[in-house]
Amino acid sequence: MTFDIKRALVRELNVGEKDRNIRYGVGAAAILLSVFMGDIFLLLIGGILVATAFVRWCPVYSGLSHSTVATATGSTDAASATTDSTDNNAQST
Repeated sequence: MTFDIKRALVRELNVGEKDRNIRYGVGAAAILLSVFMGDIFLLLIGGILVATAFVRWCPVYSGLSHSTVATATGSTDAASATTDSTDNNAQST
């Protein structure tokens, strides 16, 4: 598995619901711990986890061509997930 820096800069939906909830939980816990321990590193890690959960995009996942978004067929393909969401938005307008 290789890391593609150009692909990492392309924003696509690649964080699924389960992954999103885990990121929120671990990120909030890391932020809370950092407040009590006075650890800047934990605050930074917690902030990054919460931010990637909020925007549902992880640049590391993009660079590795990985996605945890479940499509209609049950697979986790980022390209088809972004296409499906674009199609749904076009149909609703």
